[in-house]
Amino acid sequence: MARFKFTLEYDGAPYVGWQRQANGASVQGVIENTLSLLEGQPVAIQGAGRTDAGVHATGQVFHADLTRRDWQPDRLREAINANMRPHPIAVLSIEIVPETFEARFSAIRRRYVYRLLNRRAPPTHSVGQVWHVKRALDVAAMDTGAKHLLGKHDFTTFRAAECQAASPIRTMERLDVIKLGDIIEIHAAARSFLHHQVRSIVGSLEHVGSGKWQPDMIATILEAKDRSRCGMVAPPDGLFLVGVDYE
Repeated sequence: MARFKFTLEYDGAPYVGWQRQANGASVQGVIENTLSLLEGQPVAIQGAGRTDAGVHATGQVFHADLTRRDWQPDRLREAINANMRPHPIAVLSIEIVPETFEARFSAIRRRYVYRLLNRRAPPTHSVGQVWHVKRALDVAAMDTGAKHLLGKHDFTTFRAAECQAASPIRTMERLDVIKLGDIIEIHAAARSFLHHQVRSIVGSLEHVGSGKWQPDMIATILEAKDRSRCGMVAPPDGLFLVGVDYE
């Protein structure tokens, strides 16, 4: 048996999320079914992180232990992608790793990008992959507000009620708001995130950008440690898991 590390991308719109669930198709389920077909026996995988329904990825990572030690990474990638069609999931790369490697527990950083389309006209090419906000947003004010969240904090305000994490303490390593034409990107990086943390932060920053809140309101609601003080939870459409870093 050999352990393989996989990097993949997917459109999250058709799925109930990354994790296999009884109430619909999941990204994990599609991959496990495909690997089980190729291996001729059940295969379980472990992902670096769980993305919610509708959330996308361009750099998700998972590992799997396969009994066929003669798999060549490139051939395995082609076999998986061929058998996953027409699902909008693609394995980008595969490498053989030590048995001590864990996609989830070996990760030192997860990186997300949230994309907003900030214009009056609706999206055409990016439907389902951006949050369309018609009212003009002040990107500089949003970035100023975002900086209050850098470092180690209790993120209870930005945590989903159903979050199962043992602690609300997280360390935000990066939170930048960048304007690229009509697109506003919010880049977030941390070792781990709470359930709905990024989307909750984005919804609150939208309040800052629209002028509803001043930038220092972000610090105020963070210190409140009160979920009811948070802005709206941004829709999943614009959120992408873009990378997982390892030592």
